[in-house]
Amino acid sequence: MEPVFRAALEELKAGRQAVVASVVKTSGSTPQKPGAKLLVRADGSGVGTLGGGCVEGDIWFAAKQLLKRGGGSEMRDYVLNEELAAKDGLICGGTMYFLIDPLRAEGAQEYEGFTREVISAYQGGAPVAIVNLMVPPAGSDSTHVGAKMLVREDGSSKGSLGMAALDEEARRRAHGLMALGKTDYITSPTGAEYFIEAYTTPPTLVLAGGGHVSRAIASIAKTVGFRLFVVDDRPEFASKERFPEAEELRVGEYATTIKDLPVNPNTFIIIATRGHRYDDAALAAALETPASYVGLLGSKRKTILIYEELLERGFTAERLKQVYAPIGLDISGRTPEEIAISIMAEVLMFRLGGNGGSLKLDEKQFQRMEERIARRREPAAAT
Repeated sequence: MEPVFRAALEELKAGRQAVVASVVKTSGSTPQKPGAKLLVRADGSGVGTLGGGCVEGDIWFAAKQLLKRGGGSEMRDYVLNEELAAKDGLICGGTMYFLIDPLRAEGAQEYEGFTREVISAYQGGAPVAIVNLMVPPAGSDSTHVGAKMLVREDGSSKGSLGMAALDEEARRRAHGLMALGKTDYITSPTGAEYFIEAYTTPPTLVLAGGGHVSRAIASIAKTVGFRLFVVDDRPEFASKERFPEAEELRVGEYATTIKDLPVNPNTFIIIATRGHRYDDAALAAALETPASYVGLLGSKRKTILIYEELLERGFTAERLKQVYAPIGLDISGRTPEEIAISIMAEVLMFRLGGNGGSLKLDEKQFQRMEERIARRREPAAAT
């Protein structure tokens, strides 16, 4: 969403009005998930997307109307029903909830400050989160939809949701989302509802080992938004010719080189060196970094042998249980390309919060379809 924030900053600096529409909550199957954004400029142009089709068109129209008539932030829901299926030629069957946020002169200074800190987080600065009030606390007349608070990694904040207790609750919740830049929609015991968006650097993938599997992983990782670092003790395996997608190439011993990398909680380390001895050193170094995900390529036997060595060196069983080893989802991959797909699928599952299960329709859904068809046929049969 960085392009949307950059575009918003440009409009604010130029003194022009704009509207930012954000998906804050979804239920069922929808074309976009929470955090998706669309900026609509006063001239009708835009940046970002909410999923396309009638949904985006209607929100775009609502944004332009809000610019014309004035007024504050609004929350809207949009049910993706059969009527929309006829218009768009498809149907998702869920509900989307939006915050439509006007950017005007009266709030420009605060929003510009928030936007600058978000962009800084994307560029490698400290992570931050923005909390948006969606439903004010019950009985409160001192706040409004769209009230905002920026929360920093150090616990400090700027802005308010209108109640000290609610601010404190939101700060605590926001802090837990910063590491991976996640979102959450919270219903507070006060009756308030708020949406948290956390922002951090783009996810970074560290490949310890420049072999065939790592080469296959690199081309996939770049397409799904990961910065790529490659580490190998052989110059020919950590070269720009072999890894043109890499942002950084490091040649050196794994134990020291991994520790020297700019690793943060939004870093994912994959150990895929050329041998047991190197895997052992690389894994030990990776476990001493703040990376949220560490995975080890290899068989269960190899994993057990390395774990036993690390346990003898003082690593705890609890820490080793956090490693994904053997790495990857079970798709029976054999070639480097197939194994790379299984590994990146697991990395994305971890990062995005999935469970790795199949999305295939189950038996109950087929039964419901058959029942609906039978009911449709009843009137025709009666005549």
